[in-house]
Amino acid sequence: MAKINSIKLSIDRYFTQEEKAPEDYFEWERNNISVFDDEGVELFKQNNVEFPKHWSRLARKIVGSKYFFGQEGTSEREDSVKSLVRRVTDTMAEWGIKQNYFCEEEAEIFEEELAYLAYSQKMAFNSPVWFNVGIHKLTKGSKEKKESYIINEKGKIISLPRGKERIYPQTSACFIQSLGDTMEDIMNLARNEALLFKYGSGTGTNLSTLRSSREKLSGGGKPSGPLAYWAFYDKVAGIVKSGGKTRRAAKMDILNVTHPNILEFVLSKQEEEKKLHILIDNGIPWREAQESVNYQNTNISVRATDSFMQAVLDDEDWQTIPVHSKELASQMPVYKAKELMRKIAEGTHFCGDPGMQFHDNINKWHTCVNSGEIRASNPCSEYMFLDDTACNLASQNLMNFIQIGNDFESARFNVPEFKHSVRLTAIAQDLIIDNSSSPTRKIAENSHKYRPLGMGYANLGSLVMSLGLAYNSEEARAVAGAITALMTGIVYETSTEMAEKFGTFEGFEKNREPMLKVMEMHREALDNVDRTKLPRGLENILDVARETWDNVLERGEQYGFRNAQATVLAPTGTIGFMMDCDTKGIEPEIGLVQTKLLSDGGVLRLINNNVGPVLERLGYTDKEVEEMINYIEKKETIEGAPHIKDEHLAIFDCSNKPSHGTRTISPYGHLKMMEAVQPFLSGAISKTVNFSEEATVEEIEQTYIDAWKMGLKAVALYRNNSKRVQPLNFSKKGLEKEVSYPLRRKLPTTANSVRHKFNVSNHEGYLHVGLHEDNSPGEVFITMNKEGSTVGGLMDVIGTLTSVALQYGVPLENLTKKFRFQKFEPKGLILEGHPEIKTADSIIDYIFHFMDKQFLGNGDKEKTEDKEKINNFAPELIQQETKNNEMYEETGGRCAICGDVMIKKGHCLEKCSNPECGWENPKGCGE
Repeated sequence: MAKINSIKLSIDRYFTQEEKAPEDYFEWERNNISVFDDEGVELFKQNNVEFPKHWSRLARKIVGSKYFFGQEGTSEREDSVKSLVRRVTDTMAEWGIKQNYFCEEEAEIFEEELAYLAYSQKMAFNSPVWFNVGIHKLTKGSKEKKESYIINEKGKIISLPRGKERIYPQTSACFIQSLGDTMEDIMNLARNEALLFKYGSGTGTNLSTLRSSREKLSGGGKPSGPLAYWAFYDKVAGIVKSGGKTRRAAKMDILNVTHPNILEFVLSKQEEEKKLHILIDNGIPWREAQESVNYQNTNISVRATDSFMQAVLDDEDWQTIPVHSKELASQMPVYKAKELMRKIAEGTHFCGDPGMQFHDNINKWHTCVNSGEIRASNPCSEYMFLDDTACNLASQNLMNFIQIGNDFESARFNVPEFKHSVRLTAIAQDLIIDNSSSPTRKIAENSHKYRPLGMGYANLGSLVMSLGLAYNSEEARAVAGAITALMTGIVYETSTEMAEKFGTFEGFEKNREPMLKVMEMHREALDNVDRTKLPRGLENILDVARETWDNVLERGEQYGFRNAQATVLAPTGTIGFMMDCDTKGIEPEIGLVQTKLLSDGGVLRLINNNVGPVLERLGYTDKEVEEMINYIEKKETIEGAPHIKDEHLAIFDCSNKPSHGTRTISPYGHLKMMEAVQPFLSGAISKTVNFSEEATVEEIEQTYIDAWKMGLKAVALYRNNSKRVQPLNFSKKGLEKEVSYPLRRKLPTTANSVRHKFNVSNHEGYLHVGLHEDNSPGEVFITMNKEGSTVGGLMDVIGTLTSVALQYGVPLENLTKKFRFQKFEPKGLILEGHPEIKTADSIIDYIFHFMDKQFLGNGDKEKTEDKEKINNFAPELIQQETKNNEMYEETGGRCAICGDVMIKKGHCLEKCSNPECGWENPKGCGE
């Protein structure tokens, strides 16, 4: 490992060599990428784009469509991930030279090592970095004046000069903004939020500074209260979401449990959700309905204190407190704490909001308490710090630091690689701070003054499963706790290194005592990680974490820290796709069967990548593994699979309960994983605790109480199907964006097919059935010989309708039941075709009879049974079959009540052939 001595930061070569470019360590290939919506409409296309060969098609689609800079179809458009990564890492290296972090030689090493991390998918910065950093190298800046603020070379806050917005980009994803109780402040917040949404960032605010609607205005009159202004802010977020260029607005609003309008706040989203139900139930399209009600673009949380939570346990009264009109204190609402807590749980049970944040738990771990309380968070509740601050995020892909052989005892976590990657990333994140612009003067000032970082990781759920551990197990929690402790320790250790060279953050001396106390608390928490629970071979993670934290305490006392905060656990949404992560942040696997994008925009359902290797390491034979995987592909669960041992089932538990199974990770499995890692994080955890649809209000209420007792800073709960408009969240193997409509599974451009020739009563035709990769039918083409345009056209229509139905998931069995026995000319003897089909009531009858036999394995038994039922149950309807096998009464579909064959009565009416049922369907022509 080469090392260059320097009076500045020392940067080691770990992954790269001096004579070899980072690109040379990977195989590269060019291909075309397209992004389609679920209807097959092409949303984005770029040809001949270059990526490392090991990147998935989904990662290429996401990065190419979202992060490549330049107008599509022009020469300035980036066409390789090389140019994307190098414009970012090269710019960061230049920043390092400008700020005297590196000499030129070390800057080159820094750039190449960072580039290697990105290409290898070990690490990714948050999206605004990929959107904005380095684009000044590719195009001229605009002449417009963007109202934003930067730190100049003298450390002064200045307004961003005209045309310099690309030289000083917006790079942070997470913002917390303050709110004053004046009309000017109220309107300024709306404006500042809109600008943040426009550039792809999210923001959170505590609304508790706004006086309640029960107080008085200084000039007389009644205040509007925080909910009125929240409704206004929410509409602004919706407008920017609709017109924004990047992604939907991300917004969090918080209200203290002491605020006099707390009950209205708790009930707000529940009441609006009820309105939404009424609109949808009366035929209003859900998108239009959602835009017609308030509060649909905002996450909300109740900020609860220890005293409130204790009052809940003791069943005491809870007195709310006026914000400004202190003389009205006795007139403010008093609630039973337990009843208010029940209302919070009822809202969460009904629609997922509000969540809860625990004020005292948060501020107990506050490194800068002498500068003020932490009062709010970003939209996902992982970044928690002072008002008017921002945080740039980055995540490590844990699966790319683990090596596992043929058995679990061979597992090793590459601690040196991980330390090197985290250190480099932390330095890059610190460089970002003084080279970025901020939307307000306060945020620019505080970012420079406190320099908070947001290091995190992704793919914990996959790592745990790959080690043969249940997510809800002491062993998994020990692994997670040790890795999180190591990560945070490395960032703070790096922060002391930068402090030694360049000085501490400005607010350090004011907060020296509380910050060193928090560092000691992090170190002491390591005593709660049970080393005996770590899998054999991974004990070194905890050992190195202890050494690192000892060093942090020693160096922090001597040199201080460059950064007030170090780590958070973010959702890692888009960057998780960039790193090909199966699981995001701290989340477990969503399900064993996932959805993969195909090259033409269709989708393919695949089993989770970890399942096969884990089963092999558990000792199952190749044949047993194959049979279990086949079972999982059909049932989406390993429950009931052949050969699986009961003691192995928990390894494969996921956050979503499969439709054919009963097992899932319990809410307490989620909570206890959060409890295991929270003591090692500067911030908090973006995570959803999943509940089944059957969960009760009492269970949700108790979970909130237990989360507070566990010392968690925040928690969000979601009961399945609690929202009327519930998006389907597809994992990394699926769609990147949320959808709430049927998913179409189109065939790839090149596919296998079955070609079949038939002759029904001297009418020849050809049937071509296109096959998915699992050999199930996905499209049908019907070609008739010597037929007029009418018959040929109708066959084309039937083929198209059948194809669309199959691609949207209609079972073939349902189609064959619907179209078998349709009787019309031409019909009669089968002169050429399937050897077991002798006659057909129509060409349609023949085609679906063939499909039934070819793909479902059914024979003439069904037709015989159906005729027997008709003869047994409705003999009065059946006439003697004529010589050409034509029945007087035509059969229809299946009875919705008893399942027997329906008999057509006129153009549309059908009647069940079972006299004990007799159900009539007025829509017999089809549904």
